[in-house]
Amino acid sequence: MTARTTRRPGLGRSRTAVATAAAVAASLLLLSACGDQTDAAIAKREAKKNRNVHAPLFKKLPKDVQEKALLQVGSDITYKPVEFRSNGAVMGIDPDLAEAMSKELGIKLNFNNATFDTLMGGLKSKRYDIAMSAMTDTKERQEGIDSNTGKKIGQGVDFIDYLNVGVSLYTRKGKTQGIDGWETLCGKKIAVQRGTVSDDLAKDKSKACEKNGEQAISIEAFDNDSEAQTRLRTGGVDAVSSDYPVAAYAVKVSGHGKDFQMVGGAPLKAAPYGIAVPKGKQQLRDALKAAMELAIKNGSYAKVLDKWDVKDAAVKDVQLNGGS
Repeated sequence: MTARTTRRPGLGRSRTAVATAAAVAASLLLLSACGDQTDAAIAKREAKKNRNVHAPLFKKLPKDVQEKALLQVGSDITYKPVEFRSNGAVMGIDPDLAEAMSKELGIKLNFNNATFDTLMGGLKSKRYDIAMSAMTDTKERQEGIDSNTGKKIGQGVDFIDYLNVGVSLYTRKGKTQGIDGWETLCGKKIAVQRGTVSDDLAKDKSKACEKNGEQAISIEAFDNDSEAQTRLRTGGVDAVSSDYPVAAYAVKVSGHGKDFQMVGGAPLKAAPYGIAVPKGKQQLRDALKAAMELAIKNGSYAKVLDKWDVKDAAVKDVQLNGGS
């Protein structure tokens, strides 16, 4: 969710908060220290019951958050390995990092599933307190600008940057159709997740093809990356672009490594994933930043990245609004 995630300049992943009527999945998935899932009402009760007022950063939180001991997190939980469901539990890089942060904060982080391009709207409507969904930190998102129209559609957000990720290309294994990078995509078909950096990049590259007198790239945009992978697997497109962790995971596990292969060399458009916090919530933002910093300091951050084989995406320092 590159992870516009490089889950980019859109306000929606390198996953454009476009005001769409896309349906938001209603399931609320509670991330607890043990990873157990429950419904929203139980989540609220359990959060208060398990509130840890002695946690290092509990008193740094806003009073209302201390009282409810719960943050609602908007996330597109379809983006393996960054966030996904397995046997009813929310798993992945983001949930594991959120768990590490929750121990420092003394509260629970409740993951709510939604399509990626509705997350910014969910923050604006206060459905979610924060968004953590492989979301690339960009100036457009910081300022509430729709990258497709250039119009301001919201107040914007602050980002707490916690990973540095680029986008990659992959094809069916042994069937690259002559694709060995973005410059060889002219006249080809590519699948992307809607509202992501990959979506933006494909559009830019397609315009360049036409400007050079070549055929445009045929771009198919889907609500989630799994649909894009299915389209490639069945031969409907020639390639898929997604954030590097997602692409690498798909290549590794789909068909036990027999379905896909990476093409094009090193990931492009390396940029930070950030936790999105609505503008004006400085106290909450700063507490979350401090929690990520403590996770880095105590080693839990490194353990999560090692677990998911993304240690090359690690940051040494947690920055605010470091995207461009």
